[in-house]
Amino acid sequence: MSRDLRNPLARARGLGSAKEGVSHWMLQRVTALGLVFLTVWFVVTVLGLMHSDYATARATLAKPWNAVLLAALLITMFRHAVLGLQVVIEDYVHTRWLEVVSLVLIKFIAVLAALAGVLAVLRVALGS
Repeated sequence: MSRDLRNPLARARGLGSAKEGVSHWMLQRVTALGLVFLTVWFVVTVLGLMHSDYATARATLAKPWNAVLLAALLITMFRHAVLGLQVVIEDYVHTRWLEVVSLVLIKFIAVLAALAGVLAVLRVALGS
């Protein structure tokens, strides 16, 4: 006889089959919401620079808030992409070793690309 007096629904509440699906789902939604605001800022900024010369565009991106928001856009975009690709790979790649290799490769490429983007923003912002 079981000593746990809770009913099965109470034991299972909040736990998916992997016991972590809610956090993954929530992080996808949070990054998507962040991307909405950051993308609107980016489009407005780029449209404002449409008829500007190189020096004006560089000076605009070198402003601290613009540099921070652009770095946040890059990091959020790559994190959101990794989360989405992870779901696709987990759902459609059925060979375990290929799934693991794909997940590691995608995360590695995303981190490398995000670091390269943030480094580029820092170089523009710091004037080097």
